[in-house]
Amino acid sequence: MLKIFNRKTMGEMIRFAMVGVFATALHYGIYWILQKYINPTVAYTVGYLLSFFANYMLTALFTFKKEKNVKNGIGFAGAHLCNYLLSITLLNVFIWLGVSQEYAPLPVYCIVVPVNFFMVRMVFNKLK
Repeated sequence: MLKIFNRKTMGEMIRFAMVGVFATALHYGIYWILQKYINPTVAYTVGYLLSFFANYMLTALFTFKKEKNVKNGIGFAGAHLCNYLLSITLLNVFIWLGVSQEYAPLPVYCIVVPVNFFMVRMVFNKLK
């Protein structure tokens, strides 16, 4: 377990957090506007897709300092597909539990962001 938290990984986690804050703010901003006019699931999906592209570019070049290529692009998309499915499920569970649709993404982010870090890290560090 200690190997997971070495100096390199800590730097990646800090850069991942910076990119994540930007991508999450972009996603949530889009969601916040759209959920007033359309179904929250659709609003969440639109925000997710738009923030995905900026997130990939920044994650590849800044967070993990790797070249963008087909393998890590597909891996990143695969990790984000898993993340999206978990996110959209949790979003609807939180709304069903009574969390207002305006704020339902906030607890979702608390769960999916750490999961996503390890999935994306595996993509960029395992695929050449």
